[in-house]
Amino acid sequence: MPVYRAIFSRSLGARKLCCSQKSARYSSLSIRCQRSLPASPAVTSVRARPFSVTAHTRSPAKPLAPFALAASSPSSSRFSSNMALPPDHCEKAVHLHWNDITAEKIDDIKQQVIAIGDKMVATVSAVPLSDVTYENTVQVFEDTEREISTLSSMVDFPSMVYADKAIRDASTEADKAVSDYLVALKFNKDLFDRVVAFKEKSYDSLDAQGKRFVDHSIRDGRRIGFHLDEEVQKKVKAIDQQLSKLSIDFSRNLAEESTTLTFTKEELDGMPNDFIGSLEKNDDGKYIVTLKYPHTVPIGTTAKNPDTRRQVNVAFNSRCKEANTKLLEEMLELRKEKASLLGYASFADYILEIRMAGNSADVKTFLTGLSDRITPLFERESAKLLEYKKEECSKLGLPFDGKINAWDVNYYKTRVEEKEYSIDQEAFKVYFPMEKVTKGLLDIYQTLLSVVFTKVEKADVWHPDVTMYQVTEKSNGWILGYFYLDLHPREGKYGHAAVFPLQSSTALTDGLRQVPVCAMVANFTKPTAEKPSLLLHREVETYFHEFGHVMHHICSMKSQYTRFSGTRVERDFVEAPSQMLENWCWEKEPLQLMSGHFETGEPLPEAMITKLGESRNANIGLFSKRQLCFGLFDQYIHTCQEKVDTRAVFDKFCSEINGYTPAEGTSFPATFNHIAGGYEAQYYGYMWSDVFSYDMFFSRFEKEGVLSPVVGKQYRDCILAPGGSKDAKDLLRDFLGREPNEDAFLEKKGLNAISS
Repeated sequence: MPVYRAIFSRSLGARKLCCSQKSARYSSLSIRCQRSLPASPAVTSVRARPFSVTAHTRSPAKPLAPFALAASSPSSSRFSSNMALPPDHCEKAVHLHWNDITAEKIDDIKQQVIAIGDKMVATVSAVPLSDVTYENTVQVFEDTEREISTLSSMVDFPSMVYADKAIRDASTEADKAVSDYLVALKFNKDLFDRVVAFKEKSYDSLDAQGKRFVDHSIRDGRRIGFHLDEEVQKKVKAIDQQLSKLSIDFSRNLAEESTTLTFTKEELDGMPNDFIGSLEKNDDGKYIVTLKYPHTVPIGTTAKNPDTRRQVNVAFNSRCKEANTKLLEEMLELRKEKASLLGYASFADYILEIRMAGNSADVKTFLTGLSDRITPLFERESAKLLEYKKEECSKLGLPFDGKINAWDVNYYKTRVEEKEYSIDQEAFKVYFPMEKVTKGLLDIYQTLLSVVFTKVEKADVWHPDVTMYQVTEKSNGWILGYFYLDLHPREGKYGHAAVFPLQSSTALTDGLRQVPVCAMVANFTKPTAEKPSLLLHREVETYFHEFGHVMHHICSMKSQYTRFSGTRVERDFVEAPSQMLENWCWEKEPLQLMSGHFETGEPLPEAMITKLGESRNANIGLFSKRQLCFGLFDQYIHTCQEKVDTRAVFDKFCSEINGYTPAEGTSFPATFNHIAGGYEAQYYGYMWSDVFSYDMFFSRFEKEGVLSPVVGKQYRDCILAPGGSKDAKDLLRDFLGREPNEDAFLEKKGLNAISS
């Protein structure tokens, strides 16, 4: 995409960064990345297979602070050598306003975005092709993208987090209008022609990032059909506009879904007293259970009554069943048509052309090969679940049906952890109160990355639960960025865990930087009158993973352009940095820093840490097959040339790969937010990037010190700081000092022995 696609195609990019895939062990879905970020991923078509396995306002009267539009040289000297903002600039650092947002102001901001885009078109289109310069073309694109990127956050982000439904609704509608406008704008060929003309005239005067910027812009123009006739371009444009609307509707349906179930105390047998005590009751005295993760996950893993688990499983996987199935299947047809118009064999091949994997054939080989390796382990683990089910049915006097059902999987996986590894999740979570985990997590990241976090008092936020932090360079106090933490559930809030980039990290022409800002949104259990918010270990892992995305966004201080800022890397690499950081949740020293019994303050005992480490690969075959099922399903529906019945296809994949059929009447694809926008044809990236995450951690940190500031600084400089200004394979090579490989992944997952 040209820069204007980078600016103006939020519905086609990926705004959110996702939670740890580990949390998918117990949730119905690994948290997804959603549509709507104003930048295409900064990637190339270079293919780098990790291994071959075979056999994320203001009122009009108070406009945003102006962004620099000064003329400059296209050489590297135009950019400041400073990679942060001086401390005395803190009041000017954040161009975002939340506590005075209203539906009317959101509409005003929408109009600002459109006015800025129109001004840019008029300015650049008026330049004769023979007179294009860096200043009147590329610089104008960059300045416009930077400003629109920030303004757009105040258009679409409120739909995810505001308690006021009127604001959420206004945000959703404004987001549709802005997305529609920006999709149309990216098809303005006058803008594209000026980038091409600039390359022909002045390409050699650019530095490496400038050349990458221009090359990607021209490449992405081809990917929307500028090399084809005008009729094709019109059709692709119409498709992209419709896809944008459908994606927004799909996500909004899930966010607004409010189904509840009710159970007697007897039906909640096995659930901890503090869980039951946290539930509201209806007029009949029954306990009300929502379909939010703080309710569905504990019931799925702990409730002894199989029918209670079944009801929750069915309701959870039936959310928005009719509406979202229709939306998803319409999206699939439109994606297929788009790929065909542009000359690709499938939509997956269209998407993967600019990912590390390169094409759908290699992705299929990767997924099926890994599945083959895992099958023996999976079969042993599945047999173990059935054994435990038979034993418990006999003990409780329940009928044994001789199979593992969808609502049995997580329950009996938990029994395996308890009985074979002595892992009692309830016993562990008393050591992980939210405040202690947060303090420990922040301390660890400060040590690793040589940064300082300072809580911003009386911050401008969208809800009283939200906190804001400033990030500064440890060595000199310069401002690196800001982040928000919004950690507890509430009605209408985005229902999973994700990081939302809100303001990008870019060089300014005045010698300073615009610093990055992002928000981590999660749904951890709220505190009660008797106890603080206590996290399960897997929630600690999710917290650590998500905060890795925060740091990726904040630390990308080498990116000169908005489109290369933060996490705008290849989609099949973007999870690797955060996946790598999950490893700290299994190491003794970090665990002791993050833990403290909520009553005594005692850190997690060494014996429990040892048990936790021994359990790390518990049920790894079952977990891996589940992720592979999602990945293979995603690839199939985006390569199939026929109209797809998503429910039937998913049920078939689930039965063949996971060994059980989803509950009757459910439709998991209708809840699969990833493939509605952001991870379409790319879910394989979770497993793909995990290969790199293991290589980075076990090749450097495990050998040189898990809390080593030296290795942490190298990691920050080589992996985080460049953002998307370099290919992922080069980032990895810079950090590892060699080509990446799969050795650590296979060894630590226990797959070498299985395949030999």
